[in-house]
Amino acid sequence: MVYMKESNYRTSVFAGWLVALMLVGSVGIRPGIAEVANKNPHVEEEGHDEDGHEEHQSEDVVRLHAEAIREFGIEIGEAGPGNLAKYTRLPGEVVIDPDRLVHVVPRVSGVARGVYKRLGDQVKRGDVLAELESRELAELKSTYLVARERFGLAEKTFTREEKLWRESISSERDYLAAEQNLAEQRIEMRAAEQKLHALGFPNAYLQVLTFDEDEYFTRYELRASLQGTVIEKHIALGEVIKDDAEAFVIADLNSVWVKLTVYQKDLSSVQPGQSVRISKEDGSTVTGKISYVSPVVDEVTRTAVARLELKNENGQWRPGSFVAGLVAVEAHSVPLLIRKSALQTIEGEMVVFVETPEGFEPQKVRVGRGNEVEVEIVAGLAAGQRYVVEGAFTLKAELAKGSFGDGHNH
Repeated sequence: MVYMKESNYRTSVFAGWLVALMLVGSVGIRPGIAEVANKNPHVEEEGHDEDGHEEHQSEDVVRLHAEAIREFGIEIGEAGPGNLAKYTRLPGEVVIDPDRLVHVVPRVSGVARGVYKRLGDQVKRGDVLAELESRELAELKSTYLVARERFGLAEKTFTREEKLWRESISSERDYLAAEQNLAEQRIEMRAAEQKLHALGFPNAYLQVLTFDEDEYFTRYELRASLQGTVIEKHIALGEVIKDDAEAFVIADLNSVWVKLTVYQKDLSSVQPGQSVRISKEDGSTVTGKISYVSPVVDEVTRTAVARLELKNENGQWRPGSFVAGLVAVEAHSVPLLIRKSALQTIEGEMVVFVETPEGFEPQKVRVGRGNEVEVEIVAGLAAGQRYVVEGAFTLKAELAKGSFGDGHNH
């Protein structure tokens, strides 16, 4: 019994060591997308070159595979001279471009027999939004058909009277009366035709319209006149709609306006064509150009309005959102300038992650003047060095994980 217990114990110990060795081997060979390599000789074993001198290498390096660089949104820039601008911050709001907005009205009264679009739906030009049953429309169609029939009869009468008059069979009075009646009937038909044109019915539709289509006489289709998004809906099934009622509002939100409030003291510095950096509360930013500055100042607020247009295919700039605009009011040149988003603090030191053949290394820097977007570097970075503009905080986090032994792989 004692022998068996000792044997089992040795077997368990051996198995434990075997599992540990396998785990170590698997960790060492598993590929990852991010790796932190500590190159400090005091952390790893001390290395010596052929002359026996100790190798003193730089700080930790964060290695990222191409997949991780894309995933983390790492953006690389090049340090160099530039103009450090002084910015003024202007409050603003995203609004709909009025040239990309339509109010859909039926132009004829009726009862809603079908409503096919809802709030938020994407529509194309010509899509049927709703269907009305309209007695008024039926009367207009009937009036047109009667006028068309009368014009046809008047035309036949005139042709016959003209022939008889030329053959001296009929009197000139009958000929002139037939000619006058033809002109009057043409006027009546054209008037009825124009009323239907005003409701959106083309000539092709009117030419095939007959009294046999009684079931369609009262039907009026409310169609979209613009491709965009339904942002308002004021129609319900069975509701009586007047001819001037706003049933739908459609907006093309692929492009929007930003209206910035310009104070009197800044009016001389804000001009059309000037670049402005727009940002919102979630940190999203975009750069645009001012296209218009109002020539008058509001009597109550004593402010003017500056306007710019933004592309909005992904819908991130929602009308009604408050934004801020940074406008450069003056600038002066500096020998070395980088984006402020590149700066990080590690152990109380200001650093910038620079690109090296081995990866991304934190490099200590000393900063000078700066603004909301850029900062001057007075020491620690050279012109032409490639550095991480966006995503530096992610690299800092990877570096911290490596320092605490959190592993190399995600």
